[in-house]
Amino acid sequence: MIDVINNHALLGASSSERWIACPPSARLTEIYPDSQSDYAAEGSRAHEAAEIKLRRYLRLTRKKPICDDAEMDEATDLYVQFINEIYEEAKQTCKDPLLLTEQKVNFNRFVPEGFGTADVILISDGVMHLVDLKYGKGVPVFSESNPQLKLYCLGALEMLGHLYDIEVVRMTIFQPRLNNISTSEITVESLYTWVEEELKPKAQQAFDGTGEFQTGDHCRFCRAKAECRARAQANLELAAHDFIEPALLDNDEIAVILSQLDELVSWAGDIKDYALTEALKGVRFDGWKIVEGRSNRKYTDEIAVAETVTGVGLDPFKHELLGITAMTSLLGKKRFEDILGGFIEKPAGKPVLVQDSDKRQELTITSAADDFADQEN
Repeated sequence: MIDVINNHALLGASSSERWIACPPSARLTEIYPDSQSDYAAEGSRAHEAAEIKLRRYLRLTRKKPICDDAEMDEATDLYVQFINEIYEEAKQTCKDPLLLTEQKVNFNRFVPEGFGTADVILISDGVMHLVDLKYGKGVPVFSESNPQLKLYCLGALEMLGHLYDIEVVRMTIFQPRLNNISTSEITVESLYTWVEEELKPKAQQAFDGTGEFQTGDHCRFCRAKAECRARAQANLELAAHDFIEPALLDNDEIAVILSQLDELVSWAGDIKDYALTEALKGVRFDGWKIVEGRSNRKYTDEIAVAETVTGVGLDPFKHELLGITAMTSLLGKKRFEDILGGFIEKPAGKPVLVQDSDKRQELTITSAADDFADQEN
């Protein structure tokens, strides 16, 4: 579900896992500007293509989707095929099932200022089926106890519950690039129990900026994850373990450490990324500087390299064109430089943040930022 509106909402459904688990994070992240990653933009394009394809299937439009990405085209075709299958299945038991696509829903009776857009809502004989297309392939997403899906179910019930006798809510995550179709069910009664016992109290805390900070997997998508003091304290407590003599730790202590290492590594990476980004803006961190990172040599023209090596009677391939190290072994260092030296370049390394004791020359902020931009494009 792509929520253009919720990109600017304090308590967006897409971020509900975080603000339910850590209510004060909602207000904490307000100071950070909204930004859309390349992955989010890609997801938006996939949803647009999927919506047009589905509306064409429902004969609601003659517009053709613009999708010049073969993988995206296939993934969205699979999504429409899935919707078609559950729609036809619903027709077997229901004379006139209701299918809505990209339907705006409102759940602000439970979450202050809460509203959004459901990808697909299918209602038939006491069952409401809500389907959410997830185009990403980095992290598998599951429907069981998924707060984002529950919020949209609530919004759909607010809009349609008085018209249909709905007893069961079925929720599906359709994630085609991971071959992940996750479906779960919950009774409407259980859904409203969750509303009263968890959602409403946590939503009010989040809106008011109260409650306790809590760390966990939900930190991954928090805009404050690098600077959050609660997350730092949790990871520094783990780092305080004595790793010098691991044999002195008992198995229970090692088990605790192992269970938290991934989060510790993730946190350290977030800190490094944040510090580099800030340093490229001119922020100084005492004892640290920006230098040019290491880079590997590469061919400027692989076709010319292959033709040149073939011309001296040697085979430059082993399944694919030999790399520079392997090609040097094939030709010998001097011969390599003589015949291929003109086809080799060493690009500028990506800027990195290192301690002042590093012998590499410090880069000026302007050149470092330019190099970083070049590497990102």
